[in-house]
Amino acid sequence: MSVIDGLPGHILLNHFVVVLGPLTAILAILCAVWSVARQRLIWLTLALAVATLILTPLTISSGDWLYVKLGSPPVVDQHGQLGATLVYIVAALAVTVTALAVIHLRQARGRTVKTAVRAVVAVLVVVAATGTLVQTYRVGETGARAAWGSVTASA
Repeated sequence: MSVIDGLPGHILLNHFVVVLGPLTAILAILCAVWSVARQRLIWLTLALAVATLILTPLTISSGDWLYVKLGSPPVVDQHGQLGATLVYIVAALAVTVTALAVIHLRQARGRTVKTAVRAVVAVLVVVAATGTLVQTYRVGETGARAAWGSVTASA
């Protein structure tokens, strides 16, 4: 998926990750701390977490291809290094949202879930979601500087 309709795939795919990652993170936090949100949004949040987990490595792979195609410019190094870590943070978000969905399912079926387990999972969801928000910003910011920094410097 290096080229999509004549454009580098990375340029198109990164927009999915930049939108879905933070959206999923915000929904995950809502589901973790507010039971009404969890009842209504947990399955959407889980689907978005899985979609983001699938799209992130595709975006990284297409970015690696673009990096080589551009001649490995040093200005892109930091973006690439940060981007390579995002998949692990998104994976943590997907795993914690899955755990939250399991808790929701157990409770919906009338089974009890210990308060300590619910609290630990909620904290882990918030940590993974916060990590996703922060790292998505960092990757996006360095990518934007790599792509557009010379344009704004000359303005």
